[in-house]
Amino acid sequence: MNIAVFGAGYVGLVTGAVLADLGHKVSLIDVDHHKVEQINCSQPPIYEFALDSLLHRVISSNALYARTEPSGEVGQAEVIFIAVGTPSLNDGAPDLESVHQAAVTIGQHLTPLQNCVIVNKATVPIGSANLVEMWIDDGFTQANGQPAPEGTFSVASNPEFLREGRAVHDTFYPDRIVLGAENPAALERLTSLYRPILEQSFEPPHQLPRPQGLKAVPVVTTDRLSAEMIKYAANAFLSTKISFANEMANICERVGADINTVMSGIGLDNRIGPQFLNAGVGWGGSCFGKDLSALIHTAREYGYEPRLLDSTREVNNQQRRSVIKRLQDELKTIKGRRIAIWGLAFKPGTDDLRDAPSLNIIQELIHLNARVIVFDPVAMDNMHRQFPDWDIRYAPGPLEAVDGAHALVVLTEWDIFRQVPLKDIVNRLESPVIIDARNIFDPALARRLSIRYRGIGR
Repeated sequence: MNIAVFGAGYVGLVTGAVLADLGHKVSLIDVDHHKVEQINCSQPPIYEFALDSLLHRVISSNALYARTEPSGEVGQAEVIFIAVGTPSLNDGAPDLESVHQAAVTIGQHLTPLQNCVIVNKATVPIGSANLVEMWIDDGFTQANGQPAPEGTFSVASNPEFLREGRAVHDTFYPDRIVLGAENPAALERLTSLYRPILEQSFEPPHQLPRPQGLKAVPVVTTDRLSAEMIKYAANAFLSTKISFANEMANICERVGADINTVMSGIGLDNRIGPQFLNAGVGWGGSCFGKDLSALIHTAREYGYEPRLLDSTREVNNQQRRSVIKRLQDELKTIKGRRIAIWGLAFKPGTDDLRDAPSLNIIQELIHLNARVIVFDPVAMDNMHRQFPDWDIRYAPGPLEAVDGAHALVVLTEWDIFRQVPLKDIVNRLESPVIIDARNIFDPALARRLSIRYRGIGR
């Protein structure tokens, strides 16, 4: 099929590249000229495992091309994805201005009776399919002087469930595909679009072998409102699961239990499962906080007070503050102290800094007049570009960051950090203090090395 994708960020770029690899003709449309140039030179503007080789393959085969103007791409498209950003406003509601602009632009370039399916791929508030339908029709009316004839387009919801760091894998091998539409023909077209993934009939990329035993992917077909709600409910549940683990960690510390053992014990219950039970500094990234705020905002629009979701968010905020408290407990005063930070990205496998716990913690350390030295294997360029005025130092490696520091704080659980021997760290530190906010080190070994070690829930 001819596919157009509005937005070349994490979701749009990965979705477009995978669909191109499966044999579709894909046009990526983004307003960022630099990003478009990078993509057309087979250079991913984001760090994501296996994306570089995938992008090179689909660009060199002319299956995908990026551009800043929709030109004739919209008028020829059978499916158009809207995958633009929807950041949070001050009141927690998503900012839909980019969705609005994309929808109006699509409407302006549609041809009468085109029979195109426009897909909300970005996470949008419940009911947004109706809004997008209205905005597309506004654009068509502006361009043609009359509303779009019936059969010109239909709007569907197809939320993404990608994990940053594993986005390409999750697009080829999803847990499920959710399709929400009122038009049976739109559902049929999207099912056809995704058939190679649903049936797992494609040849797997060599970097991403098919998971053992995966023979088919479940598809959920439903109405648009339910599809939109599925995305919010999934992220709210996962956020709550992490905050629950952190709440238990805070109790474990006080009673003398070990959170890793406790979570392993409850994770063996198949009603609970082991995933998303790692205690630490809390969740971050572009999805959980934004989607939780949007769901809370929606609930309040309808007169419902979502107390559990509010608590989930507050526990997460508290985890970030607790890192500073641990430092103060060990160092007493932080003024003039050298604090080494390992990890800037909100999770390993990505260079994404959106809502990263490191940002809050570094800001507070700077406010407390500490000297901050940071190292992250992939996110330092992003950090320097986004926060050029922050008074921090960048180290060329993990041990160089620790040299002469009064404390080490681990904020991202990169494997490279696990591989650094504790004895090498303690030999470089000015004072033997480690705040392990991701629980990557062995507390018993730390004690034997006379390290003042503080994990989470240990």
